[in-house]
Amino acid sequence: MRAAAVPSTRPRARLSPARRLKNLLMGALILLATLLVVAPLILIFVYLLREGLGALNLDFFTRTPAPEGEAGGGLLNAITGSLEMLAMASVIGVLVGVAGGIFLAEYPRHPLMPTVRMLSDVLAGIPAIVMGLVAYGLIVLKFGFSGLAGALALGFLMIPIVVRTTEEVLKLVPLSVREAGLSLGLPRWVVILRIVLPAAAGGIVTGVMLALARVAGEAAPLLFTAFGNSGVNFDPTKPMSALPLEIYRGATSAYDENQRLAKAGALLLITLIFVTSLLARRVSRRK
Repeated sequence: MRAAAVPSTRPRARLSPARRLKNLLMGALILLATLLVVAPLILIFVYLLREGLGALNLDFFTRTPAPEGEAGGGLLNAITGSLEMLAMASVIGVLVGVAGGIFLAEYPRHPLMPTVRMLSDVLAGIPAIVMGLVAYGLIVLKFGFSGLAGALALGFLMIPIVVRTTEEVLKLVPLSVREAGLSLGLPRWVVILRIVLPAAAGGIVTGVMLALARVAGEAAPLLFTAFGNSGVNFDPTKPMSALPLEIYRGATSAYDENQRLAKAGALLLITLIFVTSLLARRVSRRK
């Protein structure tokens, strides 16, 4: 029979006044730092709710912008354009990004690995406006403004995020999983595609969602590529509108109605980005 544990009668050491003061100061500094991080987001969201919530009605989602300065209208053209370009950008970002992440994680001793990593790091540091200028020089000057050019610029902005996420997630897959597949006589590429990738699918999906949230609010590259369109356009070879473009143009307009729509568009955009980020973290936790 086990003896019952005897509670310790040793008195707890009391903190000196100086240490208590230090603890209080550090706690206050941590709280202040937290508020400084959260406060700007809260202020932005509250401002957009106050200024733009009234414009989020049925017309906002079902109508295109009214003529300059007239009341009414919506941002249907921008919503559909953003969805189209993000879908096309995802194809580029996912295919190239996942392939790059697989190469960096699964072939660390390949002679080209340092070069690929350096290119990925450089691409991650390129400003969005520079990417737009590159797309303008390579595509727009030859073929004209188009949604496809905007999607290419956004897709290349997604690539380094997807590459880094895919690489880190694949490294978390146990080596024993790979060895089990190879021991069955499966080729290396079959092990990667049929065993390793499915095991890391949740993390890769999270990276793609975070990359989409990152590029969804970019206006600079679209100014040089998609240019904008006052109507709904489903042809990717023609100019196409997007929420960031309409927000920029409405915010710089002299008409109150355009500014009201811009604030409503900004509220919709920041809400979508926030929800996407939350979903990405939830998917990551589940996996």
